[in-house]
Amino acid sequence: MALSDFFSREKKDSLNKGLEKTKESVFVRLSRALVGKSSVDDEVLDNLEEVLVSSDVGVATTIKIIERIENRVAHDKYLNTSELNLILRDEIVALLEEDKTDAGSESDFSSPLKSKPHVIMIVGVNGSGKTTTIAKMAHQYKKNSKRVLLGAADTFRAAAIDQLQIWADRVGVDLIKQQMGSDPASVAFDTLKSAVAGDYDVAIIDTAGRLHNKINLMNELSKIKRVMDKVVPEAPHEVILVLDGSTGQNAFQQAKEFIAATEVTSIVITKLDGTAKGGVVIGISDQFKIPVKYIGVGEKLEDLLIFNRAEFVDSLFSTDK
Repeated sequence: MALSDFFSREKKDSLNKGLEKTKESVFVRLSRALVGKSSVDDEVLDNLEEVLVSSDVGVATTIKIIERIENRVAHDKYLNTSELNLILRDEIVALLEEDKTDAGSESDFSSPLKSKPHVIMIVGVNGSGKTTTIAKMAHQYKKNSKRVLLGAADTFRAAAIDQLQIWADRVGVDLIKQQMGSDPASVAFDTLKSAVAGDYDVAIIDTAGRLHNKINLMNELSKIKRVMDKVVPEAPHEVILVLDGSTGQNAFQQAKEFIAATEVTSIVITKLDGTAKGGVVIGISDQFKIPVKYIGVGEKLEDLLIFNRAEFVDSLFSTDK
């Protein structure tokens, strides 16, 4: 077996395991929806709609999928229920491919970076998995021979600074931090100055995850970005929003708030291994037209996977575990 085949198989196994609860939930509900049916009729479509909505795909995206299948039924005149899984898979992939902005080609941690340091700002509510996502990203970059510097700009919680320090020590990367209550933009400034002086390849900046006031959030993130741009022109090069997949529809609301507050370039959806709400990935990717870049499927440092729409849907509809 070639080394590339081994890693491909390893990723597939991780993806299948991470989506296991979602797959079981979807297929159990789908099987119930098709009991006693030999063709796709209005009742089957109504049941399918209920399955998709209850799997946190989202109402708007579910309606799109149902309309596509209705058009398929009308065109083919007759559709066997045994074909529904395959058709549903094809329609979801086709729907997600409408988002032509795909960060996949630049998501590989081994790829050459267009800027040095490559500056990434992480946003998201507290508890979404921001800190562990930062650690996983740092681990992957380091594993691919890139020097990584972290910045603890979530200064409103002492725990956030302490947790990031623990992860930085565990991964073996450097961290720039100040006291709790310090100006977050000051931490970002110090981080990028150190990144430039120390010839780091990647700088990852954590930010406070508060949705208490959209205007305050917008002002704070804008200030951090302005300060970073003064040190490294056009920084941050990426603004990555971290969402907790297990929160289902709450993740949609969080996405709306942060996208309104700052220019989000891509999304990470975490904690998919512990939830049956993995359908939220489909809805978020479709509704916001912002690429899902990574998905978290476990607690280990290796459990951050580059998101590929076709692979995700294949796994969702496969019988492998």
